[in-house]
Amino acid sequence: MATCPRGCAPAVRLCQKLNRLKTLDDDMMATSLKRCLSTLDLTLLGVGGMVGSGLYVLTGTVAKDMVGPAVIISFIFAGFASLLAAFCYAEFGARIPKTGSAYMFTYVSVGEVWAFLIGWNVILENMIGGAAVARAWSGYLDSIFNHAIQNFTETHIMQWDVPFLAHYPDLLAAGILVVASFFISFGVQVSSYLNHIFSTISMVVIIFILVFGFMLAEPVNWSQKEGGFAPFGLSGILAGSATCFYAFVGFDVIASSSEEAKNPQKAVPIATAISLGLAATAYILVSTVLTLMVPWHTLDPNSALADAFFRRGYSWAGVIVAIGSICAMNTVLLCNLFSLPRIVYAMAEDGLFFSIFARVNPVTKVPVNAILVFGILMAVMALIFDLEALVQFLSIGTLLAYTFVAASVIVLRFQPGKTSSKGTAATSPNPNAEPSPAPSESQTITEDSGELKQYESFSDKLQLVERQKTGERRGVGQLKACWEPYLGKLFGDSEPGEVVAACVLTLIVSSVSLCAVLEFGSKQLQLPVWSFTMLLVIFSLAYVLSLALIWLHEPQTDSKTFQVPLVPLTPGASILINVFLMMKLSPLTWIRFAVWIAIGLVVYFGYGIWHSKEGRRELQPKDMAARYVVLPSGSLVETVQPVQPNGQVDTPAHHITTSTDMTAEECAEKR
Repeated sequence: MATCPRGCAPAVRLCQKLNRLKTLDDDMMATSLKRCLSTLDLTLLGVGGMVGSGLYVLTGTVAKDMVGPAVIISFIFAGFASLLAAFCYAEFGARIPKTGSAYMFTYVSVGEVWAFLIGWNVILENMIGGAAVARAWSGYLDSIFNHAIQNFTETHIMQWDVPFLAHYPDLLAAGILVVASFFISFGVQVSSYLNHIFSTISMVVIIFILVFGFMLAEPVNWSQKEGGFAPFGLSGILAGSATCFYAFVGFDVIASSSEEAKNPQKAVPIATAISLGLAATAYILVSTVLTLMVPWHTLDPNSALADAFFRRGYSWAGVIVAIGSICAMNTVLLCNLFSLPRIVYAMAEDGLFFSIFARVNPVTKVPVNAILVFGILMAVMALIFDLEALVQFLSIGTLLAYTFVAASVIVLRFQPGKTSSKGTAATSPNPNAEPSPAPSESQTITEDSGELKQYESFSDKLQLVERQKTGERRGVGQLKACWEPYLGKLFGDSEPGEVVAACVLTLIVSSVSLCAVLEFGSKQLQLPVWSFTMLLVIFSLAYVLSLALIWLHEPQTDSKTFQVPLVPLTPGASILINVFLMMKLSPLTWIRFAVWIAIGLVVYFGYGIWHSKEGRRELQPKDMAARYVVLPSGSLVETVQPVQPNGQVDTPAHHITTSTDMTAEECAEKR
């Protein structure tokens, strides 16, 4: 700021506000919500969020129109891609057991405005997802009764013919959302109990489908006579994988529930792994049964499983499948209504959204205002909007959240722990760990630079001297010692974690550029072969070099909670996959995204930035702290000075100079 011209100071302050990070409490297990969810509860929530109408509809649609029997391979690829994102959510859910999911994770590691936009998009995704499932549930139930509900509504109530709106108001869909919101407002245990019932029925029906379906299997349906196993080739399998990926959207409800889990450090990773494994197994086996029961090209995309049993002469089995489908849709509906209010509550609790949604009922220990208001809004959407119009707006917010969470994992893995105004670790990897009294030297300096080096305690300086003698590993976020002779001059003056943050930004930009060239380069842009190849090489190199530079730095290794394996490769691959899937979305989806982002920025700059708790924290009185400053000459200076939230310090009140060669006893006597 000192070297900045006076005119740019407001812009710098605004940038600091937009990118300020959330300071976590010392005790991250403290909450106004009720911690009562077990590992089983979280697992069933995850299964309920993933195994819904997609199992009964998506399998048949993808098999008939895109892949054929090779839909099995598409689900395997999609499950693996989802696993990469699930790893990232599991680490954050265990490390930061607070509600808010992707919003909270982004706020802790990337910045305030980015967290708000992620939360803002996830809110819309959940509202659209819940309304779409309610319409599908209503339509499925109506089809069982030969569309009697639709006919009655159109004849005796009303109908209209307006683009993007349904032909008639779906009172049944709106009603089920209002009723579900009412039950969820009674508390997390009631929600979990309902989810247990519907998930159990759904899984029993799936087991019935598998056992009875394999008894009716005919391997000839995979033969060349019926078109073969992969009639659409590799391109069809990959296209099917992109569509099947959305079948696994829903595991983030586990991370959203981490603030209500009894032991989130263990329960969240275990529940995420088990639920994703069960969902993937269900999708793969049901796809196998479906394509073996009847030829893939004769499947009914709207109700493939029920139709398959009907055509084999077992119409009674179709009734059981219908029951399972309705129960599966109920679990997805509950998961949407469960996670959405908690994201709204987290944003309101941080001051970025209207404070009325931060109120928690003292009896039920849930954010009742957020549940009822957004449940009613979801019901209104289901009442008037068409299912197809809702579905085409899905996915972009979820994929964006996955991307930011993966980037946040890399940033935090190579970022030294910050300190709150009390001097305690603000982002400790272990929520149950004792708060450390001070940051290590790696959090404030680069050892070989000629700048002043600051320490919170004199013991830190003694530890540095001892570490330099023994050749111990360098601090978190710094260049690994073995690469110091080669890259020290290039990155030696950087703050710990600074190079990694820049590489993450480069990683995202190169991923977007690479996927854009792959998706639009040869067709829409009509690039010559040489320029198409050159751009692919350039952006691929940028992507690989970014990963390599991140790997050359020291990560955090002392965490007692779950950590994503193979960082930065795992989250880097997740970022690339998510960006590629975003490029596959329709232009209308991107237009909706831009409009919704613009509305979100109005809300943020009109309300959030002025009521942010982090902003109020910056205005609190300065704390006094003692620091030990090592001058380039080797002298040790003790200073007592006010410490401001942004890390700046005022002029020292007094100092004592001593030699760095003193022993601890001599320094203690001098003090």
